[in-house]
Amino acid sequence: MTADLLVSAPAGARRVKTAVAAAGLSSFALLYAPQSVLPQLAAQYHLDPGGASLAVSVATGALAIAVLPIAALSEIVGRRPVILTSVIVSAALALVLPFAPSYGFLLVLRVLQGISIAGFTGVAAAYLVEQLGKTGVAAAVGAMIAGNSVGGMLGRLSAGLSAGPLGYHGALAVAGVLGSIFSLVTVFALPPSAARPSPERTGVLAGIGMAVQKPILLAQYTVALLAMGSFVAVYNAVGFRLTGSPLNLSPAIASLVFLAYAIGSVSSATVGRTVARFGGLRSAVGALLITAAGVLLTLPDSLVLVVLGIVVMTGGFFAAHAVANGWTAAEAPEGARGQASGTYTLTYYLGSSVGGTTGSVIFAHAGWSWLVVAVVCWLAGAAAVVTLTARRR
Repeated sequence: MTADLLVSAPAGARRVKTAVAAAGLSSFALLYAPQSVLPQLAAQYHLDPGGASLAVSVATGALAIAVLPIAALSEIVGRRPVILTSVIVSAALALVLPFAPSYGFLLVLRVLQGISIAGFTGVAAAYLVEQLGKTGVAAAVGAMIAGNSVGGMLGRLSAGLSAGPLGYHGALAVAGVLGSIFSLVTVFALPPSAARPSPERTGVLAGIGMAVQKPILLAQYTVALLAMGSFVAVYNAVGFRLTGSPLNLSPAIASLVFLAYAIGSVSSATVGRTVARFGGLRSAVGALLITAAGVLLTLPDSLVLVVLGIVVMTGGFFAAHAVANGWTAAEAPEGARGQASGTYTLTYYLGSSVGGTTGSVIFAHAGWSWLVVAVVCWLAGAAAVVTLTARRR
């Protein structure tokens, strides 16, 4: 039976989705686990919020730099080898991370981990299109992002809840074991790619050129950059807000805010139906506006409103990300799917790195209110770009 016939069957499609979801669970649990222990890292190494946030930003920044070359490589060697290498190496590094003898060494390991995770994030959407076809790609990508959001939630929660009794070293070890388990599921379940790699495929530079020629793709990259920067900026700072005055929660209780990722998995998994009913433009703009509304809800010094705002923001962000990612996969040129997927992921994690650190610096020097102002402006900019581009089209 050919790969095409295999994935066209329900069992084959389920196997693809299971393997990709497990890879997302592993990758995002490992990528964002340190975010929930940023206050502990700051205390241990005498850092301000901006310095502590480098534990997240250097990994996402390295991912952004590496993703496009790795996506282009997948055009030659195939998507499956790249995904498998990604989950294996990132899990191995996660098991070493708790033993880092210094903060500098920890940052070096995080850079390497970000590069390895780029293998999955840069080619996953292209792999799904090749395995399952363009029909229903929004739903397939939405399901993948739902797995990613659950992984991010589990990584943050496992680290945050274990940081109290085990310290941040033990917390990172717990997250590493969790990510390794999911990576093994991917290793054993991921089917071969339906598209055969060939060195005669579109050249790397030509493919990148094709990936940045269409204005609608450029609009999606802009959404990825600004929305992800906004999202990570808020999550980098929210631990400090919840554990500081006047809310004064314990680190373990504060880490429960990452349960908001559950609503993100629901919104991204169901956004395919929203796109089918209202179209990509209305769905994208609506999701971005919901994200901004959630951020605004966190302004008062009320625990209920802060938590509610984080939940609303998370649901809106993951819906916007699913729409933009699926739109990119569907609009990508035939000979440059890997490059288009890689470019989207590059801008997504560039936003995470730059926006996350910038937001942490704003929070450290100007407070939560000014962080909210900056984030709402970024989200409004993303909505304006996608609206103008789609209407001109």
